[in-house]
Amino acid sequence: MSCLEAAGVRKRFGGLHAVDGVDFTVEPGELVGLFGPNGAGKTTLFNLIAGAYYPDAGTIRFGGDDVTRFPAFRRARLGIARTFQVVRPFRALSIMENLLAVVASEGALSRTPEQDALQLLAGVGLADRANDPAGSLTLGMLKRFEVARALMVQPRLILLDEPLAGLTDGESAMMLRLIESVKVRAAVVMVEHNVRLALPLCDRAVVMEQGRVIAQGTPAQIRSDPAVIHAYLGDTPEGG
Repeated sequence: MSCLEAAGVRKRFGGLHAVDGVDFTVEPGELVGLFGPNGAGKTTLFNLIAGAYYPDAGTIRFGGDDVTRFPAFRRARLGIARTFQVVRPFRALSIMENLLAVVASEGALSRTPEQDALQLLAGVGLADRANDPAGSLTLGMLKRFEVARALMVQPRLILLDEPLAGLTDGESAMMLRLIESVKVRAAVVMVEHNVRLALPLCDRAVVMEQGRVIAQGTPAQIRSDPAVIHAYLGDTPEGG
């Protein structure tokens, strides 16, 4: 059974077909990259999966359950977690307090939340900052904290929204290693503009243009796909 399955999903905003009949699956333990030029529809599809929007047509199933009309909080309780491109923690609270607040709001999934939080912070390289206010962290640290916060609810699927945005080369390398380790815990869907860095990490990539999926496959298949090259470069491999 697929972890996630979207079938015939459509979403319009006025006259714009932001997502136009998309079929999309994610298998357990799989890392799927969602790519495309600006305006391709990938962020809208991401938000449809997360429950920020409801589709106008089509179905979304998670672990076999139809979650098409479930709000985001119900999907979260079933095991879908997400990060945000702009991280907004409770800046006056410590990192540890921020993680425990997630457990309080979503319902306790463990008898040892403090221990779980410390282990997650160690895993993202922030154990020594556990008692520091979130407002004191750099952007790179905040991005890693955001992953720990999503993992705090023990998800089966984690949605990563532009995890490399704004990071230095060193911070990006650290984040990529972290994302790779996340696959042990959950399936991953990642929206990312930095295709050069993110694509090699993916088990499979899905490329969208004008609301539709134009290609999907392994990183090697995506790199050589004429439709992908045309979407990004406006040309084919042969120059025609």
